[in-house]
Parts: sequence; structure tokens; C-alpha cells
Amino acid sequence: MSQQIQDAYIVAATRTPVGKAPRGMLRQVRPDDMLVHVLKSVLAQVPSLEAKSIGDVVVGCAFPEAEQGLNMARIGALLAGLPDTVPGVTINRYCSSGLNAVQIAADRIRLGEADVVIAGGAESMSMVPMMGNKVALNPEIFARDENYAIAYGMGITAENVARQWQVSREDQDAFSLESHRRAVAATASGAFRAEISPLEVTTRTPDFKTHEVRVSTKTMRDDEGPRADTSLEALAKLKTAFDAKGSVTAGNSSQTSDGAAAVVLVSEAALKRYDLTPLARYVTFAVKGVSPEIMGIGPKVAVPAALERAGIGLAELKWIELNEAFAAQALAVIRDLGLDPGLVNPHGGAIALGHPLGATGAIRTATLVHGMRGRGEKGYGLVTMCIGTGMGAAGVFEVL
Repeated sequence: MSQQIQDAYIVAATRTPVGKAPRGMLRQVRPDDMLVHVLKSVLAQVPSLEAKSIGDVVVGCAFPEAEQGLNMARIGALLAGLPDTVPGVTINRYCSSGLNAVQIAADRIRLGEADVVIAGGAESMSMVPMMGNKVALNPEIFARDENYAIAYGMGITAENVARQWQVSREDQDAFSLESHRRAVAATASGAFRAEISPLEVTTRTPDFKTHEVRVSTKTMRDDEGPRADTSLEALAKLKTAFDAKGSVTAGNSSQTSDGAAAVVLVSEAALKRYDLTPLARYVTFAVKGVSPEIMGIGPKVAVPAALERAGIGLAELKWIELNEAFAAQALAVIRDLGLDPGLVNPHGGAIALGHPLGATGAIRTATLVHGMRGRGEKGYGLVTMCIGTGMGAAGVFEVL
């Protein structure tokens, strides 16, 4: 029996402020606690919604082990006080995990399997480093030349993209400076207030003289990454981080970060039942593969596929959240696809705001929805990113 696909709507979206890893304010905050915070916060935005109606909690995490291991989605849901009847699943597609969580949640609704699903992501790069706590690559990766790129560090792939797409060091640094400028301006203007749920952070520091533990509490309201004091001169002085003769530096790469986000998606029936206001409509999603050695170019193939499925063209996009894993790959994608730089990351990107891996897709979704609505804009927006081992993902939303 065939069933008509129904629409899925975003009715709430929030995120934590993003902390700098490994020495930022969130360094001692467990990722599952960050998840609990955004789950509680996002549900507080829709008080008429009955928690028992939630059909699933889908959470992205790029390195699901240690403090963010087991099934963090289910554990987070229980710790957030959701009914025992609400299930949870943790998913991993590296940098697109949070966006994939939104896609899975939306598809559950579109197929009629659920009326309410929460999607999100959480990642602590302070507690669980890149590659995880135990690196155990398959030996076959090194047995054949064609597999070597699977083991490449992301910085090396950025250098490959910079060379192949002829993105200069000067252009990368200028792009990075603009990311910080936009992020600083957005923070100062209060543009992020609608999407950020302030987080009370408790820090415990041992005092070796008194043999006591100092406990301090502070409310974190803003992202730690944006720098008003950076300049082209300062960026130009930084040494390359991955290739002595390359162009990729810590200053034109995304920051390692800690953070979480959550998005509530519902069916049209749930909209009416709980008298909810739709913020945006989920339209479609695409993920495609590219060569691992140039993984950063992934959006080049994912974006056209997503737009084709949505039945729209680039000219119809009002806002583009392109995750800035590296300035090199972001610029290569912008130039290759012919994206309007003015529409790309109007509030800055990951170079300034940070990139808490599995949470980023959900964070960027919240930024897109609240950013467009904050400007009074309606229409189509895009969230896209490159993904480790050579993939690209793109999601299309219609802000209402």
C-alpha cells in the first residue's frame, strides 16, 4: 500500500554557546550533559508539546566513545527527564552527523512513522580528541596505494584542495578574517540570542596550597571562538600547520570545539494538535562521495544533488551555511559552484565560531533558521559541509 509523503516542520531549534577545545569554558562539561541542556531548552520553546508524543531522539556524534559513548541519545533523553517510552539513537557520519540527524528525524515524519522527533548533535573535542582515544586503522588502508588517503589528516586534504583549486594563502587568510569579522558583528548585534541557550558552567580547580578544590560557576552566553583582535598581518605570521611548503594554518582552519544543539521536527498533524508555529519546512537532503584525498570539495557534488531533488536553483537560495572546515576548501567550493559569497555564512563560519564535529550540522541548522527569521527573510536556505574520508552533505530548508 503506497503512502503519500508528508511534510516535516521545524518548530524549535537551539544550541549551546560553542567553547574552544581543549582549554575553553566547556572543557569540563560532559557532552551528554550538554545534550541534556539543549534537549530541555528546545522543549521549553514548545511548552504545549506533550513529551510522550516524541517518537525518537536522533543525535549525531563524530567520535562516539568515552564520555560521549554508549548510546548518548537515549542516555541524554532519560537524563533530560523524557518519558521512558521515548527511544534514542546515536548516529555517526563525522562532520555531517548533526545534519544527518535532522534528515533522519524528518524522514521518520515524512514517512508517517512518527509525528514528533528531536534531532541534534553533541561533541566534546576537549574530552574526546580527533581520531578518538584509541586509533586502530585497518591495515588494508596501507596495503594498497589507492587506500592511503583514508588515513590522511584533514589538514593534508585541505592542502591538496588548495593546490588543485589554486587557492592562495592570501585568499585563505582574507576569508578567515572575514569569518571572524562577521561572527564578531553578529555576536555584538545579538543575532545569536534567539538560537543560543545560555549554559551555566561549573569549574573545579584544585588549590595545591590549601588542598581544597575551588568551585566557580559562570553562565556562558556567547561563543568563545570569534576574535575581534585578529588581522591579516597576524594571520600572515602563522606557520603552516600540516605542510612546511603549504598554505593551511591554524588561523585559516576551523577551531576544535565543544558544543551541542537540538531541533524539534513535527508533522502537520502535530502542528495542529499542539497549536505550534512552524519556523521552517524540511525540504530534502543529499550526500555524495568524492576522493578521500580531496575530501573538502564534497559539497561540490552534494549541493547540486540536493538542489535538484528540491527542484530549485542556486538563485533561489537566500542563505547558505557552508561549514568552514578550512578556508581552502570553503573557497574552492564557493568558486566551483558559483555561490554568492554574500549569502555564505552571513554570521561567520567554523573558522571563527568553531566546529564541534558531530554537533555542527544541527548547530548550522539552528543558525540558518533563526538567522533568516531574524532578518525577516522567507524562502530557501542551505546547510552543507565536507565530511572526512571523502564525502559531502547538503540539506535544503524553507524558512516560513
